[in-house]
Amino acid sequence: MMRAILAVFTIIALTGCQSAYYAAWEKVGVEKRDILVDRVENAKESQEDAQEQFSSALEAFSAAVAFDGGELEDVYNDLNGQYEDSVAAAEDVSARIDKVESVAEALFDEWETELEEYQSGALKRDSAAKLRDTKRRYSSLIAAMRKAESKMPPVLEALQDNVLYLKHNLNANAIGALQGELSSIETNVSQLIRQMNAAIAESDAFISAMNN
Repeated sequence: MMRAILAVFTIIALTGCQSAYYAAWEKVGVEKRDILVDRVENAKESQEDAQEQFSSALEAFSAAVAFDGGELEDVYNDLNGQYEDSVAAAEDVSARIDKVESVAEALFDEWETELEEYQSGALKRDSAAKLRDTKRRYSSLIAAMRKAESKMPPVLEALQDNVLYLKHNLNANAIGALQGELSSIETNVSQLIRQMNAAIAESDAFISAMNN
């Protein structure tokens, strides 16, 4: 039964009908608030995976610069593999952040609409205050996520340039040229990891607040 339910949700999600997707979950007791928390957790995990991948790519690049004998084609293949894995990790991070934004917008729109359904002024004011607080926390969260996301393209571009250069210049001179790029890539990866740590911390704080 659960597999059938998940299959239906998957089909709805793939067809792009988000309102039907959320309505289907609500029928089995899962609210947009719950989906938002899950998606923030998923985005956090994708950022942690991306941190590991970009660190691995940096290690491979450092090893290439320190090349001291062997097959240069093997060095190229390793770097190219790390670059492709880094692209995949970056795409996953962006996709998961987009999903966080999608459900957050739906949740806040619904919340705003339902404020008008209150008969009790006191309860309405309390709910409105909670909405403002949640929006504030969310704004800080999504800003941190997008800032971390913005640090990925410079690393990917540098890796791509160097992989392409090595592909067409499999010789010792090519390794020498890569050495000049190492410091810049190290700096960019360091900035990326620092921003992702900040986004991960924001995610943890947001999840904790939503679960209280």
